[in-house]
Amino acid sequence: MSVENFFSKEEKKQITDAIAAAELDTSGEIRLHVEGKCKIDVLDRAAYVFGKLKMFETAQRNGVLFYLAVYDRKFAILGDAGINKVVPDNFWDDIKEMMLGHFKNGKFAEGISRGILMAGEHLKANFPYQSDDVNELSDEISFEKNL
Repeated sequence: MSVENFFSKEEKKQITDAIAAAELDTSGEIRLHVEGKCKIDVLDRAAYVFGKLKMFETAQRNGVLFYLAVYDRKFAILGDAGINKVVPDNFWDDIKEMMLGHFKNGKFAEGISRGILMAGEHLKANFPYQSDDVNELSDEISFEKNL
């Protein structure tokens, strides 16, 4: 199965709707990138993807990447420098644990969507929406072939 087909059309919409909702009240930016395999350390790969997607180019350095390697069953959440300065030490781990609970039940879209919304709440608290905010990064899911 192609990674582009890992999520159904409805699940893709659920995830992109979660991204849009999470970004509604914040200047933060959230992306999901999906690949088939991750042959290196998952955080190293997520950092590489973060750079390729130019997520470090947000004005307040408040981008968050959700990275998923579906066939290797690996995932990571990577926040940029701006958000990592303000979230509690265990913040990303708490989101990952919640997501893992959904993943174990085969509910990948649900887990990702909830994780995105949790990240959005923290972004909203620390990077509230400003009247001149623009959506700096696409809300669409990116896939390995799009890098």
